[in-house]
Amino acid sequence: MSGRRVGFCLSVKKRRRMNLDAFAVFCEGHGVEVVEIDLTQPLVHQGPFDIIVHKLSDVIVDAEHDSQSQQVLANFQSYVSAHPSTVLLDPLPAMTQLLDRFASYQIMSELHKTLRDWGICSPPYLVIHSAGDLPSIQQALMTQGLSFPLICKTRVAHGSLSHEMSLIFSAGGLADIRPPCVLQSFVNHGAVLHKVFVVGDRHFCVERPSLKNFPSGPCDRKTIFFNSHQVSKPESNSDLTALDEQMPCLPPPSSEAVAALVRELRVQLGMALFGVDVIVSIHTHTLTVIDINIFPGYEGVPQFFSSLLSHIKSVLDKQASAGPPAADSPESTQAAGGPSAAPTGL
Repeated sequence: MSGRRVGFCLSVKKRRRMNLDAFAVFCEGHGVEVVEIDLTQPLVHQGPFDIIVHKLSDVIVDAEHDSQSQQVLANFQSYVSAHPSTVLLDPLPAMTQLLDRFASYQIMSELHKTLRDWGICSPPYLVIHSAGDLPSIQQALMTQGLSFPLICKTRVAHGSLSHEMSLIFSAGGLADIRPPCVLQSFVNHGAVLHKVFVVGDRHFCVERPSLKNFPSGPCDRKTIFFNSHQVSKPESNSDLTALDEQMPCLPPPSSEAVAALVRELRVQLGMALFGVDVIVSIHTHTLTVIDINIFPGYEGVPQFFSSLLSHIKSVLDKQASAGPPAADSPESTQAAGGPSAAPTGL
């Protein structure tokens, strides 16, 4: 592994959160050079790179409407195309689909078919493309099998606004939605969220606070607006996470079921660095997938540095012994993302 160069293409905030400087020191002790890539400068002058680890979410999202971001993304893609031996973690198409909850929820909805033996599912959901008349939305909710309360999430799964969500308790509360968005049935789960952090073949489960239980079915309660990051951060002390009733502790997710989920998502997504938010239903004890996250923060995973370096080493060793990565490999620069069939919605 000695003499390898690993480029990191991350926002200032992401570099700080993962403590990239400390990771660089850790890698240096193992004979690996970490290079912070500057996207404002030509990559050809910063390389060569054996592997590029990136989270270009900001650039991808901004490229939808900003010409400068479009050019930055085009330059990055041109460099990757011109250097096929450089491994990309993770493939851009795979990351792009997870930025769109319309696509990622379609992937989640298919899990009950491939993982039925493990009893893994995701809540029913409805895509809302534009603000229509409320009766049409109500009818679609019934058709898709959604029930109140509902969680409303933004379509774009990136940036501070993606954490701004709402709990809707009745048909009248549907007037509060701001399309494009996703409506998802809320599943009572005892105010416990299990964050599954994936690093290649390894994964780690971290328990976090979550929303408390609410009565099933419609009620006259006003819509609750909340920030999911604030609710589920480790030190959260929100009223929304305080259970109103005493209840026995739920069993933790089956380690075998979580491992099966991770294996399936690695295949479906074609990615190695992602997170999965799962809960356990208080009624059925079913493992329920509620979100998938690109290159998360890995807070609470003390083995992250060693796991990431181990995965990088494994990928490069495999490439060295087998030649250029195949086009359908999760680590290939040309890899396609997972399936993204159009979900049902309005």
